[in-house]
Amino acid sequence: MSIKNRSTGSECIRRINLHTSTGREELEALRQTLISQGDLVSPAGRQKTIDVFGEPLSPRQVVEKICEDVKRQGLPAVLDYTKRIDRSNVTAETFQVPCEKLEESHSRVAPEFLAAIRRVRKRVERFQKEILPSDVCVSLDGGGSLRQRYLPLDRVGVCVPGGAAAYPSTLLMTVVPAQVAGVPEIVVVAPPTSFGAENDHVLATCHELGVKTVYQVGGAQAVAAMAYGVEGLQRVDIVVGPGNLFVALAKKYVFGDVAIDSIAGPSEIVVVADDSANPETIASDMLAQAEHSPGSALLLTASESLADSVEVILSRRLEILERADLTRDSLDRFGALVITRNDEESARLADELAAEHLSIDTRDPEDTLTKIRHAGAAFLGPYSPVAAGDYAAGPSHVLPTGGTARFAAGLSANHFLRSGSVIALAEADLAEMADDIQLLAETEGLTAHRRSVEARSER
Repeated sequence: MSIKNRSTGSECIRRINLHTSTGREELEALRQTLISQGDLVSPAGRQKTIDVFGEPLSPRQVVEKICEDVKRQGLPAVLDYTKRIDRSNVTAETFQVPCEKLEESHSRVAPEFLAAIRRVRKRVERFQKEILPSDVCVSLDGGGSLRQRYLPLDRVGVCVPGGAAAYPSTLLMTVVPAQVAGVPEIVVVAPPTSFGAENDHVLATCHELGVKTVYQVGGAQAVAAMAYGVEGLQRVDIVVGPGNLFVALAKKYVFGDVAIDSIAGPSEIVVVADDSANPETIASDMLAQAEHSPGSALLLTASESLADSVEVILSRRLEILERADLTRDSLDRFGALVITRNDEESARLADELAAEHLSIDTRDPEDTLTKIRHAGAAFLGPYSPVAAGDYAAGPSHVLPTGGTARFAAGLSANHFLRSGSVIALAEADLAEMADDIQLLAETEGLTAHRRSVEARSER
């Protein structure tokens, strides 16, 4: 059984059975789709590229041109691309959002919204403070010491999306960890749209969090402006926050000139479940990720009866979902119900996929988690929906996607710290290690290194 669109009869989610000879091949093909999205763009997106640039450039070529133009020309290039891409006449005078406008938005939003922002802020602060590292000092026998110290970055740039929806939650999940780390200057960029820098909820959240520097710019030009610096916007030390394909590729392009949090792709969830799981909550979580459009949703289970139930519920709920067409398209392109041979295989595949969101709904979620090392964030049991991580729990919702959780971590206060060692040796400490230093320096042919130690022993 497959979910079908009533009007077209087309399937919108696949079933992959690993009991069959082709099952693993089908799953691998889907995995490659999820991790290889660097140049995928919609027909409308291709046409817009032609309209703006006069030729069918790939997304990578578009980003390279925008970034290089901003690097050479500064603010005029940023404003030009904002006009051509976002169709907004932002000027040098209106580039930065006035503090008065932040205050006005704050006064217009509902008190209930501000109360929720304050509660969430406290939860995020509590978690982020607990995970901050402390300076370490190792005392040496000769009287000296070795230290590791942690200092906040000077300036942080935060990207807030604003194309299809408003995301005040992104501010909570990026700005608050930076504040906990002690960052003195935080810059926010959002596109000049009704969901971005013109949105009362976004601007009110900035004001509530104490952010005073907000710019009307989005896309690759926003990333480049923060990475290189333009008139009125000093370059930052790190660019963080989610965005579309062009934002992700721009972050990749400027990395090295500036630090970044990650190169994020479409949102994704992998659900690992056994026959004890509730199909209603599983279907709900899968739809919640698929409605991002694009968004990937995979169920890994050895229970065919559970997969059958989830499929029926997905079909029923798609008929009444507000973003039904977009969600159906996501499930069709990036979704699957995967029937595994056993629970152990479900866990092993989840580990290989290294998904952004890992939802575990088994008899013993903690035990299942011990078998899965790679995930951006894990959600255990029936009362831990991904939406809790997206909006309120405490860890940041900015997470690695596309299998990069094998080596990357979700954003946290630690991203906004730089560590450095401090070596303070006493004379006896240097004497104790002098022979080793001199031998290694001589072996490597770096005799000046050896001499720098000898000079001190001759004093």
